[in-house]
Amino acid sequence: MNVIVNVILAVQMLAALVMIGLILIQHGKGADMGAAFGSGSSGSLFGASGSANFLSRTTAVLAAVFFVSTLALAYFGNVRPATSGSVLETPAAAVPSGAPAAASDAAAVPAVPASGAAQIPTK
Repeated sequence: MNVIVNVILAVQMLAALVMIGLILIQHGKGADMGAAFGSGSSGSLFGASGSANFLSRTTAVLAAVFFVSTLALAYFGNVRPATSGSVLETPAAAVPSGAPAAASDAAAVPAVPASGAAQIPTK
């Protein structure tokens, strides 16, 4: 499953990079009006209206690929295996009541007052 996640992640990154490039290439809606009054050239690589259709459709397809890959990554990120190896979900090993505590355990746990309240040091 790790290979599938890596492939989906690569597809998502490529779609994002190509989509950024296509969005930067496209002209805004106000660019055609400026070209009509002589402030710029309206010629383009794909023709007058062909560039907007081709670039906008390609951007829309790449956006759909990006969203589908994002949903797939979110799904695979939340899938849990049938047998969970989480430390929090497994019960702690029972310590026999007669067994002495290890020295490292006693040093790691700070002493708590019998009343359970925290003591505030005063001057």
